[in-house]
Amino acid sequence: MKRLLFLLAIICSLQSYAWERELIWPKGKMPDAQAHQIAAMTDEAGSPKFKADDHRVAYLEWFDRPAKERHKGACMILISGGSYYNCCDTFLIKLWRERLTAEGIQCVNFVYRTPRPEGLPIYQSAWEDGQRAVRKVRSEAKKRGFDPEKIGVISMSAGSHLAMLLAANSLTPAYEAVDKLDTVPCHLNWAIVNAPAYVTTDGETGTAATRQGYGPDVRLSDVFQFDAKTCPVSLHHGGEDPYTPNGSTLIYRQLRRKGIPTELHLYPRRSHGAFGLERGIEFLRQMAFLGPLSPEEDLMQRYPSDAARRDVVTQDVWPEGKMPDVQDHQVKPYIEWHFPKELKTKAIQIIYSGGAYEGNGLDGFEVTPARRRLNELGMTVVTLRYRTPRPKGLAKHITAWEDLQRTVRLVRSQAAQYGLDPDQIGIMGSSAGGHLTLMGVTSALHQSYLPIDDVDRLPCHVQWGVGIYPAYALTDGADGPNKNGGNGDGDVLVEDFSFDLRTAPTLFVHGDADMYSVMGSVATWEKMRAVGVQSELHTLALRNHCFNRTASPGTGSYTYLERIADFLHDLKMLP
Repeated sequence: MKRLLFLLAIICSLQSYAWERELIWPKGKMPDAQAHQIAAMTDEAGSPKFKADDHRVAYLEWFDRPAKERHKGACMILISGGSYYNCCDTFLIKLWRERLTAEGIQCVNFVYRTPRPEGLPIYQSAWEDGQRAVRKVRSEAKKRGFDPEKIGVISMSAGSHLAMLLAANSLTPAYEAVDKLDTVPCHLNWAIVNAPAYVTTDGETGTAATRQGYGPDVRLSDVFQFDAKTCPVSLHHGGEDPYTPNGSTLIYRQLRRKGIPTELHLYPRRSHGAFGLERGIEFLRQMAFLGPLSPEEDLMQRYPSDAARRDVVTQDVWPEGKMPDVQDHQVKPYIEWHFPKELKTKAIQIIYSGGAYEGNGLDGFEVTPARRRLNELGMTVVTLRYRTPRPKGLAKHITAWEDLQRTVRLVRSQAAQYGLDPDQIGIMGSSAGGHLTLMGVTSALHQSYLPIDDVDRLPCHVQWGVGIYPAYALTDGADGPNKNGGNGDGDVLVEDFSFDLRTAPTLFVHGDADMYSVMGSVATWEKMRAVGVQSELHTLALRNHCFNRTASPGTGSYTYLERIADFLHDLKMLP
């Protein structure tokens, strides 16, 4: 019997403190204690047996240690939202714990004091608790089996406001030291921040953004210091969140100005909520927080076959002798219809490459993998080779824009004969082709050439766009790489884009380290939201131009084609 008890004791000691609750303040030392505040998740606080006096002190709840063979030596602090009135995200805490533990990350739930303190900023007691909690977690890293410099947070709403305070203000003490633990650093190594509330000045006192984050006097709240210890961040926000997504774009801009690798994920037609957990995990992989990156793979090899294609039809863009602005040094434009063996949608995706408006082709990594993937999904793809090199005596993109408008009209005119829908057409391009896509989605009512036949009586607007690292969108990079990184207040959108009444929803995917600044995509997304168009955006930490040539498995660069499929599913263009 004694031997059995001894073995049970050993087993229990190896279970890594499963579901262990740990108070973070010593008795009588908690700063700014207020009698109306408790530290409890709402499911516990709502129990008939709940006694408030037993739950006055903020605490950590340590969950099971990941399986040894999967353990990444990292710890994630989970932070609920609740408007600083309570800690209500019990479902999210469970979801995060299960998914992140399976990924090999030690998880710990952090429960801070609520409701809002009286006579202090709404976040003050939570911020005090948060800094103390990070110190506590770091101090126990060795005991619990993770690296003290692999500590991050994942958060929601008010919890994300708190997460940003912890991420950006760790060198500003939230409270006076109470014991030796307060000599331990309280910086984070990363943050995955969902729907941060109260971060713009039109909502920083604890309300939804009264002007949706817009206006000449609306800016990022100055409570965020963005000090020298500010960590990389992955920001996730719904496009219709009353706690404005412009707060996340403003945070993103500040992090870029500091040179901090960051991701921004914006979801159309989503209100307040946590979206894109898998994107957050891809961010952790890309940043090597989960161990060394796997070797990069050639993404052309992921889709090496045209087995999903039925046949190809090639066609000139312009009738003989009718092409506008003919220049002898340019290639002849043409399109190819790529029909899937199994048609599952009547929608049509037009795709073309980049090439600085100096060249473009149909068989490279910017076109072929997407074409083959969409054929696999049952969608018809039309590829366009537009005129390059740049025209003489005209803006760099004019002849390509003429070719694109004509192509959309041609596709619309012939869709029905192929059993397709003339009002379900999208365009997709990369780099200079991304700039061309922005011309197509924002300026369809702007005529690029005089009509030449009945085809030109048809409209050339599209129902969606996909811009992959679009170039030339900002004034500091209108004809090449961005000089200032696109991060300055004076780096604004070029005048090329009309944002007319036919502006179409667009998916943007862009490398955070792209020399053709990602801020062009962000600024275009912001402008689209301002004119009432809900678009989607994903930036990829550490990734430069042409991120989709090669990529490491499990990162956002590797899975970017699925963002296109997700976007089309969301628009109901794919089944």
